[in-house]
This record gives sequence, C-alpha cells and structure tokens, in this order.
Amino acid sequence: MRRVHTLYPISYPTPQEELEQVMRLIICKDAIQYLELLFLFFSCICFKFSISIDTITVTQPINDPESIISSNKVFQLGFFSPVNTTNRYVGIWYNNIPVRTVVWVANRERPLIDSSGNLMISEDGNLVVLNGQKEDIWSSNVSNSVANSSARLLDSGNFVLVDNSTGRTIWESFRNPSDSFLEKMMLTSDGSTGEKILLKSWESLSDPSVGSFSAGINLLTIPEFFVWNGSHPYWRTGPWNGQIFIGVQYMTSLYGDGFNVVDNKEGTVSVSFASANESMLTYIFLNHDGALMQMGWTQGKEEPEVDWLAPENDCADYGKCGPFGSCNSKDSSICSCLRGFEPKHVDEWNGGNFISGCVRRSYLQCERNSSNSSQESKKDGFLKLTTMKVPVFAVWSPALSNECENQCLKNCSCTAYAYYDGIGCMLWSGSLIDIQKFSSDGADLYIRVSYSELGNILPVHILVQLKTQPFVVRSQETLVLI
Repeated sequence: MRRVHTLYPISYPTPQEELEQVMRLIICKDAIQYLELLFLFFSCICFKFSISIDTITVTQPINDPESIISSNKVFQLGFFSPVNTTNRYVGIWYNNIPVRTVVWVANRERPLIDSSGNLMISEDGNLVVLNGQKEDIWSSNVSNSVANSSARLLDSGNFVLVDNSTGRTIWESFRNPSDSFLEKMMLTSDGSTGEKILLKSWESLSDPSVGSFSAGINLLTIPEFFVWNGSHPYWRTGPWNGQIFIGVQYMTSLYGDGFNVVDNKEGTVSVSFASANESMLTYIFLNHDGALMQMGWTQGKEEPEVDWLAPENDCADYGKCGPFGSCNSKDSSICSCLRGFEPKHVDEWNGGNFISGCVRRSYLQCERNSSNSSQESKKDGFLKLTTMKVPVFAVWSPALSNECENQCLKNCSCTAYAYYDGIGCMLWSGSLIDIQKFSSDGADLYIRVSYSELGNILPVHILVQLKTQPFVVRSQETLVLI
C-alpha cells in the first residue's frame, strides 16, 4: 500500500520577525555577560571581606567611615569622633560593646577635621593617616619598614605592621599604647636604654591628645607599678612579691594570678595581665584625671563597669602625709606622725597641710657618736606597725628573716625594715615616704627609733606573760605603753 505523506505549508518569518529574533539573541547574550560580570564583582567583594576583613594592604586601604574587624570579632579599627567634637581620629575599640569604648588612638596629636581621611600603607611600607589633601597626619614612622608590608588587627587588639616576605613584625600598637592596658600587652621599662612603654592618659573626654598622667612599671630594686602626674609620682602599688603588689589592699581577691611581672635581671622589667574570667572583657584604663581603673564588660551591658580603681581615697595619693607621716583614711585626721616623730611645721600640720611631714624627736644612738658606755647600752630599737603599705624606695637585701633586723641596725642610715614572703628582707634609708595604714593585708613594718622612745614599752607577748593590764594601745603598733 502506498504511504501518503501529508504536506504542510512552510511558514517563513518576515524580515521584521527575523530582526526581532536576532535582537533577542543579542540582548540575551549581553544579559549573560552582564550577569557574569556582576557575579565576578560580588565574588571579589565577598573574597575581600572574607579573606582580608582584618587586614590593610597596599591595594586595600580604608577610607572614612570604613573599618576592619579582628577575626574573633572582638576589636574594630576605623575612624571615630569623641564626644562633643567633630574631629576625626583613627582608633581601635571593642566591636560588641554598645557604647563605643576606644582603647587606642593613632593620630592623637593631629585630628582630621573632616571625613576625608584614609589609613593606608605608604610606598616605603609605613602605616600613614592622610587627610583629604593627601597630607601625612600620622605615621608609624619606622626606619626599618619594607615596601612589601601589610597591617593586621589581631584578636588581642594589637595592630601590627608585618613584613610579608618574612612575617617579621615591624611595628605594633601594643608598643605604642594610648590610655588602655589590654590583656597580653606588656608595659616595659628598660634600664639600659631608658626606653619605657607607658600608658598615657587623654587630655579630656573629647580630646585624646596626651594628657598629664602616665602609668607603668618603675625600675626600682623591687619592681612597683606607678602612676605619674607629669614627672611626679601620683600613686603606686607597693613592691611586687611574685604574685601581687603588696601595697594594693585586697589585691589577692581582686586579681588572683592575673598579673605577671618579669625581671630579666639585665635591667628590663615588664608587667602584663590576663583575666581568669573568659566570659568578661577586662582591661585597665588610665583616665584623664589620673585614676587607674580595672574595667569589665559582660554581654547585655551597655558599657564597661568599674571593678576597681586607684587612688581609692585621699590616703592613696602619693606622699599624702609627707616624710615619716602615716595616713589612715578611717581616722578623723587622716595624717599622723609615726611614734617618735613630731610635725616639722606645727602650724601647717594643724591647718591640714601635711606635705612637710614629720621629724624625729630624739637622735638615734648611732647619730650621737658617743663613746659613753651608758649610751652604748641604750641602743636603738624598732616599733612594729602592722597591716601597712610600706614606704617607697625599698632596697632588697639577701638577709634571712632572722637577720633582717640586725642588717638594718648595724647601718645608721637604715630607718626601717620589713620582711615579706616572696620578697625577703627590705630595708629603707633616709626619709620614709608614702606610708599608709590598711584595715587588712599589707605588711609588718619596723620603724627605727631611739632608746628613749622605747622607754616603758614592752612587746605584747611579754605583757601577756606578765599578766599586766595595759592602759594605752596604739592601733598601728604591736608595742604597748604601760
């Protein structure tokens, strides 16, 4: 049977329809190319922020108001304005605290006057802050910089400039701090070079330029932490005993083992701290009034809270009661002369001006330089003061606990001694300055006095043995007048 094929008429597009089809193909092709470019663009953006969010490179500066964030999301670096000013600064602050808490500032002394600034790596490899006219406002200013460098904000809050070829750190913000002492930061004093890494306060809440106060480790024979007002001591911690600074009351319960002081015995001493509470952001802050504060922040709080501060009262001010004066914040008149001493200027003292301090009432036996045998028998002695902040300028001695008193007694210039576990024997010569009476903690301090001041005074344990009732007890002394 013959198959019959049905023929359908063929319809050809008109010239107008052919043109429309060609145009559709062109538009579709262009759209695909556009989408490919768009995808590539956003891929680059995502790559930039996923790989380099914490880093500034030669090709990746930041312009106001851009910022970078540390990989653990704790710290942010960018441009900010303090309260009550429109000046702009490059700084580091905590990323998650609602109230901006700045811990480091780059261009402290030269603010940007508008929002045209940028932070970049210059041709010589230094970090620089430029204004809108491309003028240098601030620079890391290191001579050993390299062209192939980058800057990264670490999880610790340290901003480091690194040689990309070797990984060597060229410059870091931790060695150039502002007013905040962060965990893992080290404040250092180098006796051989004179270099000190110090906290430096802001001038005011709206002005981060360097203020009057600084803080750091002081190179004494036994390390202490000091706050200075200009070049003058303002507050101090007392000596370090290997675990705590013994002149800070309640330091054991406040800090635990958070502080660490390292003395390399070659003239360099450094201090660092670490918080035992990992759920809390902790740092130490030197405010524009000279107060040293331990700050803590936990999730849900608007801003950090003060956990501890110094000076905590008038007695904590350095040298409040002058030489041979002792300060007790619980007394109606906070200053008193040590036993055996009297005000140097009575009228000033009675008027509340204690800065001149006190002087001895009687010469020491060794000062009389007498060969009289009766005088020789009347040797100097020591009065024991308990729970004391010991004076400044202690000199360490290798003497054992049972030798410390004799070590002081055989040197006429020795005016006091103390023995403290972890430190050993401490001796003082000349004036005794910045003594404070604590309600607890502190050290036992032995003050050298002449024999005449020891008259009719016996140690407490002897009085107990004699079953004699004392009628005067001095709160700072364990020697009792009978």
